[in-house]
Amino acid sequence: MFELDYPHTEEMRIHSLNGEMREATLLAKVGDNDYIAEYNGKKCHAIYNPFRGCFYVDDKYSVIKEKQHKRNEPCR
Repeated sequence: MFELDYPHTEEMRIHSLNGEMREATLLAKVGDNDYIAEYNGKKCHAIYNPFRGCFYVDDKYSVIKEKQHKRNEPCR
């Protein structure tokens, strides 16, 4: 495919906006056509669509939640 320098910011299609183009940032590649993106303060998964030539950010169903420490769990 292609190599990107991370973080990489460009116009991407946003799921919660019914595919409207907005600026988002790719933070890392985590698998084959699986990226971590940040849009509107949320970290979520994104994919690249080679037929449309753009990234799709799923900020509805694949939001990555930060791990919450339990009360008696030691912080590391």
